[in-house]
Amino acid sequence: MKRSEIWLINLEPTIGAEIRKKRPAIIVNDDDLGILPLKIIIPITDWKDKFEVAEWMIKIEPDENNNLKKTSSADCFQIRSLSEKRLIKKIGFVDELIMYEISIALSKVLKI
Repeated sequence: MKRSEIWLINLEPTIGAEIRKKRPAIIVNDDDLGILPLKIIIPITDWKDKFEVAEWMIKIEPDENNNLKKTSSADCFQIRSLSEKRLIKKIGFVDELIMYEISIALSKVLKI
C-alpha cells in the first residue's frame, strides 16, 4: 500500500454527500510517515464534462498502468484518512504527472 497506487476500497458506511460504495482510490500520503494502519486517499469517480471547471477534479484516462476501465476523476475535495482494512485489492498506479496534478489540486482545496 504505497503512494500513487490505486486500490479498490470500501467506503461504506457513509453519511450525507460523502462519496460512497466500493470504488477505486489513490493513496496520496507519504510512505515514510505515520505509524498507524491508516492511509490518506483520494477517491476516484466517473469523469463528467462539467468537472472541467472544477480545479479539484483531476481527469485520469485509462491505461495499462492504472487499469481503469473508463475515463475517471480523482475527487480531491473528498480526501480522507481511512483504515487499511478498507483497502480490498490493488488495481494499478498513476504516474508522476497525475500525482503532481493531485498535489496542486490539494493545495487549492486545503489552501496551503
